[in-house]
Amino acid sequence: MLPVEPPGSTLFLFALAATITFAMTIANRLLTDPEQMKAWRKEVAEWYSQLREAQKSGNKKQIEKLMKKQQYITQLNAKASWQSMKVTLLFVVPLMIVWSFLGGIYGGANIAYFPGIGWNLPIPLFGSSLLWWYMLCSFLFSTLFSHLFGLISVE
Repeated sequence: MLPVEPPGSTLFLFALAATITFAMTIANRLLTDPEQMKAWRKEVAEWYSQLREAQKSGNKKQIEKLMKKQQYITQLNAKASWQSMKVTLLFVVPLMIVWSFLGGIYGGANIAYFPGIGWNLPIPLFGSSLLWWYMLCSFLFSTLFSHLFGLISVE
């Protein structure tokens, strides 16, 4: 039986977010090459930076030179996006099943108290503390696990 009242529900969803995020991070690590992704993103960011600088200075020769590389940059961006989408596609159906199950159990229940705000965040469409507590926990663990497994780095 799942805990429906705080603090059991709060801790359960905290642990669930950690578990799901850990599984997604492991899948991301196994299905993608983090070093390649960093290299692609760096190359795309440098191209955009050079293009902005050339446009700002009005350097038509530089803009023309950079535009010749635009198709390659677009393909590189598409490759990087596909790498990120692989994990999402793998987890989307199981997550929908988990969310429909949790919604039935925790539909209107108080899950977590948000200091200074209360049990529900007053944001239209997403007032449920279930959604917000899961998202906060998920962001926390996503950042933590991504750094631990070298998927992102602080520079």
